Amino acid sequence: MELNFKKTGSGEALIILHGLFGSADNWFSIAKELENDFTLYLVDQRNHGDSPKSEEWNYQVMAEDLNAFMESEGLKDANLLGHSMGGKTVMKFALTFPEKVKKLIVADIAPRYYPIHHETILEGLNAVPIDKIKSRKEADDALSAHINNPGIKQFLLKNLARTESGFKWKMNLPVITEKIENVGEEINSEKPFEKPTLFMGGENSDYIQDKDKEDIERLFPNHHLIYIKKAGHWLHAEQPQAVVDTVRAFLKR
Repeated sequence: MELNFKKTGSGEALIILHGLFGSADNWFSIAKELENDFTLYLVDQRNHGDSPKSEEWNYQVMAEDLNAFMESEGLKDANLLGHSMGGKTVMKFALTFPEKVKKLIVADIAPRYYPIHHETILEGLNAVPIDKIKSRKEADDALSAHINNPGIKQFLLKNLARTESGFKWKMNLPVITEKIENVGEEINSEKPFEKPTLFMGGENSDYIQDKDKEDIERLFPNHHLIYIKKAGHWLHAEQPQAVVDTVRAFLKR
């Protein structure tokens, strides 16, 4: 599978993977701040953004996608950063292909299993009559019946693309809806990843909890865990400068 991506900057390679319902564009403003230090690859994971759609959707195949992407770009190794779902992908990749990872950054997710908690968002997305709407406003109105948060609505509507005949979702909504439990699956390995790893949580998020520290220590013994102040789960959108500074400091030391 040939993943869609954007490339910018110069220097050591840093690959960034977005979270569920997201795309490479979510991290573009962060990448612009880092492009003097790194060559950045912002990648759309399968069933998201402009990457191909597939009935197969789990962390094993997404790690294999990343491996194929690195081979196609001639990258022997790289630094990896993944947020939420992307964080689980890079964890799976690092545990499977440790020789291809220089340093690992995991943004606001732990290796454990997470129960399904996106029901309302999926209900809202599936309630949009995508074949009938004539404007983004109509899509916004349909989402509003399920989702009140303007920021979340704006984030989700970035997936809306205009076509010659109307609109479509960029993401593979049917497969994501059917297989949403896969996004919460546990990342595990008998052998740990021993290279430098940064877990970067949001101070106001509950995604990385005290109970997760044992699993993090077991799988990533050479890790640091920090929390970005005044940030929730979407820490890169809420505190972008703090994320930029933290990423740069970790990768440059």
